[in-house]
Amino acid sequence: MDHLIIVDERHLRKLLREYADYYNELRTHLSLNKDVPLGRPVQSHGVLRQLPHFGGLHHSFVRM
Repeated sequence: MDHLIIVDERHLRKLLREYADYYNELRTHLSLNKDVPLGRPVQSHGVLRQLPHFGGLHHSFVRM
């Protein structure tokens, strides 16, 4: 969040909500054996895609 320019309170709340979703649904955690807090199914088939978050500051990889 240090590299983002916050315009107003509404923008900050949107970014915090987006980061919380990213943290709980997409970001892997070593203490959880590289899983996410909410759990996720293992995807073994499909094309690997890179999805940018926060203007490209973070990325997640998913199979589609």
